[in-house]
Amino acid sequence: MPQDDADSNDASASRKPAPAPAKPYGLFEIPAPVKRVFNKFPLVTYPSNELPLRAPKKRQQHVLHVFATPEGALRGLPSFNPSCLKWQTYLKFSGVQFRVSASSNHASPTGALPFLIPSSTTSASFEYVEPVPANKLRSFASTHTSLPEEPSDLRYEVYMSLLDHRLRAAWLYTLYLEPSNFTHVAHPLYILPCSSNALVAFSIAHQLRNAAEAELRKLSSSPHISTSADAVLAGANDAFSSLSILLGEDYWFYGAEKPGLFDASVFAYTHLLLDESMGWRDDTLGEILRNYGNLVEHRNRISKKYYQRFGKERR
Repeated sequence: MPQDDADSNDASASRKPAPAPAKPYGLFEIPAPVKRVFNKFPLVTYPSNELPLRAPKKRQQHVLHVFATPEGALRGLPSFNPSCLKWQTYLKFSGVQFRVSASSNHASPTGALPFLIPSSTTSASFEYVEPVPANKLRSFASTHTSLPEEPSDLRYEVYMSLLDHRLRAAWLYTLYLEPSNFTHVAHPLYILPCSSNALVAFSIAHQLRNAAEAELRKLSSSPHISTSADAVLAGANDAFSSLSILLGEDYWFYGAEKPGLFDASVFAYTHLLLDESMGWRDDTLGEILRNYGNLVEHRNRISKKYYQRFGKERR
């Protein structure tokens, strides 16, 4: 027995202790094998990529995104789109200093042009600035200057409806549905900048004409609007006649001392219809407008004062 006890004690002394059970890894603990790999190859944080060369480096100026050619935007020419030109002109009336950028509906946060990117308060070119959509441009302009208040009576709404319905309908017909104008005016301005692929261009052209026809049908829901060419042009003539009477011998509409939103809204149509650089092939609507001399003079006053350097070479 004693011998057996001694042998047992010697064996116990030479035996290695059993390893402790592996400690389970915590949720955020890196396993040792993986940690050893990362220790050999530490992660490196690289600096951010620089912005593209075309990205604005100086953000001290407001940027108005409109339909325009790159050259036209660089020269500050009037937009070739009435909705954009309306707000481009109104901002000029308000004295807001801005530069123009050629853009498209796809770039707009609301899916429609125009929109404005306010100037940045810092030198960081990557700073996010909340864009100003078209329906807030009037409020934005009011923070920079005091322009005449637009009349709030029913008569103002009636005259504004002439622009939004009769002149709008005539514009849609003239630009998109009159074949020669669609080919020589709408196509190079709205389609070619999107794609040079013939199939893609054909698809875009088809979509534009369908959209114009749909809007014309929507406008024709009024008993005073028809989609036929003669009726649309007759409606435009009535609108020009009423606007001419409203302006009379005044410099600005409603006898205001300064031009306002209504002046900008009228100019958005009259300027483009009289602008030779648009390249109208069927100039019927422009010929109708030229019968109203005070509207032509109103357009010329705004062009001379606020777009002194606009030229004939738009494209």
